Amino acid sequence: MSLPEALRALRGRAGLSLGALAARTHYDRSHLHHVETGRRRATRAVAEALDHALDAKGDLFAMWERDERVRKRDAAAQRTRASALAVSQDLCGLAELDVDDLYDGVADIAVVSRSTPPALMADRAHVLRDEALHRIRAGLYPPTGLADLYVAVGRLSGVLAYALLDLGCPHDAMRHAEAAASCADRAGDADLAVWVAGTRSLIARFQGDFPLALDLARGGLRQTGSGRGTGRARLKCGEAQCLANLGDSAGANSALNAAEDARERVRSDAPGLFGFSRAKQFYYAGSSLIWLDGGEDARRALRAATDAIAIWQSAPAGQRSLVDERLAHIYAATAHAQLGDVEGAADTVRPLLSLPPEDQISWIVKRMDRLARLLSAPYFQGNTTAHETAEAIRTLAGP
Repeated sequence: MSLPEALRALRGRAGLSLGALAARTHYDRSHLHHVETGRRRATRAVAEALDHALDAKGDLFAMWERDERVRKRDAAAQRTRASALAVSQDLCGLAELDVDDLYDGVADIAVVSRSTPPALMADRAHVLRDEALHRIRAGLYPPTGLADLYVAVGRLSGVLAYALLDLGCPHDAMRHAEAAASCADRAGDADLAVWVAGTRSLIARFQGDFPLALDLARGGLRQTGSGRGTGRARLKCGEAQCLANLGDSAGANSALNAAEDARERVRSDAPGLFGFSRAKQFYYAGSSLIWLDGGEDARRALRAATDAIAIWQSAPAGQRSLVDERLAHIYAATAHAQLGDVEGAADTVRPLLSLPPEDQISWIVKRMDRLARLLSAPYFQGNTTAHETAEAIRTLAGP
C-alpha cells in the first residue's frame, strides 16, 4: 500500500474530513488533497504531521520513507540507463569518426546541452573529450588541426563545467572551466577565452562570491577587444548580476544598458551553449535585477524575464533552452512577488510545480527556495495563494 492509499484509509477510519485533518496538521486542505490523491509528493514534515494527527504510531511515516526510497531508486536507475545507453552509442561511433565529424559532434553537444539532463550531457562530453585528447596525444590530426582540436577539448570542458554546475558541484565545475581556459590559451582562441571568463564568473556567482565573480567578468571584458561576437554582451550581463547582488542598482542597470549597446554591434554568434542569444540576454537582465529592492528594478526584471520566455516559447524546439526557460519563469514570479502581485507570481511559477526530480537542477532548487521565502514573508501573512504556492514549492523540493 502506498502512502496516499494509507492516508485515505486512515482518514476514513478516523472519520475526519480533509478540513478537519488540515486543522490538526496546520497544512492547507487543498495541499493535503493533492497528497492524498498522489498528485503531490509529501515532504518529511507533512508525513510526520499526518502520522501524528492520525495516531498512526509511525506506520504512515514508515510508508513515506519506503516510497521515498523506491522513488529515488527508480529515478537513479532511469538516469543510469539513459546515460549508459548514450555513452555506449557514442563509443560505438568513435571508431568511424573523422576529425571533421568530431568537430560536428562538439557543435551538436553545444546545441542540445541546455535541453538535456546534465548527468547525460556530462557523460557524452566526457567520452568525446577523451577521443579528442587521444588524437592530440597520438598526433592523429591534419598538419594545421592542432589548434582546432584544443578548441574542441576546451569547449567540451566547458560543457562539463555547465553540467557539473547544474548538478550542484561548483568546485568540479570550476576545475573544468580552468581546463577550458588552458585549452583556449594553447589554441590562441580569444573567443573561447572570453567565453571561459564568463563561465568562471557564473560559477563564482553560484558560490555567492560576487567580488571574485565581478573580477572574472571584468577580466574577460579586457580580452574582448573589438570583436563582433556576443562575448562582451554576455560579460556585461554577468557584471550586472554581480553588481545587483552587491546592492548597486545604478551600476547593474548601467551594465545592462552597456550590454544592449554591445548587442547592437554583434555580427556573429556561436551555436547553443557557446552563444548568447537575445533571449538569454533578457534572461540575464531578469535574473540580475530581482536581487535589488523591487520597484523599478523589479518592473524591468519582470519585462525582461517575460520577453525571454516569449522568445523561447515561440522558437523551434531545437532552439529552446528548457533549463533557462524554466528559470526565467522563476525570475518573473519573483519580480511579481516583489511588486506585491501574488496571483501573478503563482500563475507564472505554476508550470514548474510538477517537475520530476531529475529536472530539479541545482539552479532551480536555489531560486525556487528564494521565491518560497519571499511568499512566506510577513507582508503576505494571511494570503492563501502565497501560502499555498510557498508550500507547493517546498513540497517540490522534498525533504
